[in-house]
Amino acid sequence: MNEKEYNILVENQADAVYRFILKCTKHEEDAQDVVQDAFEKIWMNRQNIHNEKAKSYLFSTAYHTMIDKIRKVKRITSLEEHHEDMHFYTEEYTGTGEMIERALNQLPADQKSVIVLRDYEGYAYNEIGDITGLSESQVKVYIHRARTFLKNYIEKTENYVHGNK
Repeated sequence: MNEKEYNILVENQADAVYRFILKCTKHEEDAQDVVQDAFEKIWMNRQNIHNEKAKSYLFSTAYHTMIDKIRKVKRITSLEEHHEDMHFYTEEYTGTGEMIERALNQLPADQKSVIVLRDYEGYAYNEIGDITGLSESQVKVYIHRARTFLKNYIEKTENYVHGNK
């Protein structure tokens, strides 16, 4: 990859990779840091990257950088997550979009990443596998588990809100 191809990659993919990382981390500054680190890593390795694979390499690098950052930081303890979940059920129902966001935030990082790549960004299973380093069958398993969790979470929330505890 040469400098011109790198600049085109930045121009065409910066927003998409930022949206993906932001959706997964829910923290703007962390998402910006991850994206910047990913582009820096690509720039440092540009001689080893073929332009045809640059987009996949970018998302893969950003994904792995995000996972590393999550492992280092661990901002939320399981006790805090439980407290937030309990607080949610005491609040008034505010809408499906917020409920889905809360449900997404309950997913493990790998499941959240694959569901965001598939359902929000529109990537194919094989592309998600390339980005995350998972096999295509593992991607399908994670997506199935994530969707099952989301469905159960939404049903549980709806039942609670409507008094069918």
